[in-house]
Amino acid sequence: MDTNTDTTNHTATNNTKKRPYAVVLYGATSFVGQITAHYLTHFLSNAKNKDGSNVTWAIAGRDETKLNDLQSKLASKVDTIIANSNDAASLDAMTKQTQVIISTVGPYLKYGEPLIKSCAENGTDYVDLTGEAIFIKDMMDKYQEAAKQSGARIVNSCGFDSIPSDLGVYFTQKQAEERFGETCDVIHMRVKAAKGGLSGGTIASMATIFEEVGEDKSRRKQVANPYLLNDDKDAPSVRQDNISKPKYDSEHKRWLAPFVMASINTRIVHRTNQLLGYEYGRQFKYDEAMWMKDGVKGQLSSYAMSAGLFGFATAMMIKPSRELLSKHVLPKSGSGPSKEEQENGYFDIRLFGQTTDNQTINTKVTGDKDPGYGSTSRMLAQAALCLAQDISKDDVAGGFWTPAAAMGDTLLSRLEEHAGLRFEVLDA
Repeated sequence: MDTNTDTTNHTATNNTKKRPYAVVLYGATSFVGQITAHYLTHFLSNAKNKDGSNVTWAIAGRDETKLNDLQSKLASKVDTIIANSNDAASLDAMTKQTQVIISTVGPYLKYGEPLIKSCAENGTDYVDLTGEAIFIKDMMDKYQEAAKQSGARIVNSCGFDSIPSDLGVYFTQKQAEERFGETCDVIHMRVKAAKGGLSGGTIASMATIFEEVGEDKSRRKQVANPYLLNDDKDAPSVRQDNISKPKYDSEHKRWLAPFVMASINTRIVHRTNQLLGYEYGRQFKYDEAMWMKDGVKGQLSSYAMSAGLFGFATAMMIKPSRELLSKHVLPKSGSGPSKEEQENGYFDIRLFGQTTDNQTINTKVTGDKDPGYGSTSRMLAQAALCLAQDISKDDVAGGFWTPAAAMGDTLLSRLEEHAGLRFEVLDA
């Protein structure tokens, strides 16, 4: 699958290889930022990683005291950079020093735009872990042309949102093409198992989305559009399945429940299809859900999960109940699962593909750490290093990309080798 779908004028592209840093981690003192910083320190100082010694990187944020405290706890010395989302000059000073920025500063709808603007204008590659599709849409509308002109590759959703889904579909389609000579026109993704906690930052991002949707009717239409991130003039109009209530999967004898991350993952997958020249087909259908058990127990779990998600979304769209939950019930920003919980976490997702000729292929994507933090920090770091070290701007030009469309097989290999992920074909 060819990922070079753009013809940007490369004479406008900055020569970022001459910058002092390959990677700068912005928001390093956030919960997931600290995990990412420790992972990067370990990975880049590991003698087995032959490329690590050539990577210069730094941690960045607005609080010098917290940055220095984090720096003192890291296994090897890294530089610190003071930058603040409210200070455009400080962001420009930071982005001009590095090839790639990793951003963990959310909610992105509230705090993310100034950094994207700076990266797009200064030719700096960017990765984040946002699950906020309407944020990505806003940024594409505002900064796509600037990124193309400067050579900045903006790659959102490089964590559990949405790498397992995006690269899982990419992997499944490549395997189908090799085996059957055609891609799947339908893929169902099912979360078989996952163990891990939510941080205050994740909750804050969800609250921000529901607040936007509750106050702006046009946002509701955006959120409901499965092709929200397809920015071509002739985007597909195929009706997509949306599992928003309990449903029985008779083929696999399991109950299904809504998957809270489907709203971002499905949009990323459809944008990848566009960026790859619709190699999955213009009639491609994709949906996500959580697997529950069979029988009464599974049915009750499915109904409970569906009711819980509906109740949470409704409460978060109403200001008084949103403030009450945020103040007294939900985790606070900066909090999250313990190190032990991160280490003992995991995820196992299954993808079931079918071609127009009724050929079927089943695959799975697994991770050996807590999906939201232990695994996400590794995916995020490896995506940044992949852009910095492996993906030439002559091959992938500036603009807004998805993980699979920008980095494809190269990132997939990195994740298997260094991030504890596995992509496998299953027997039918």
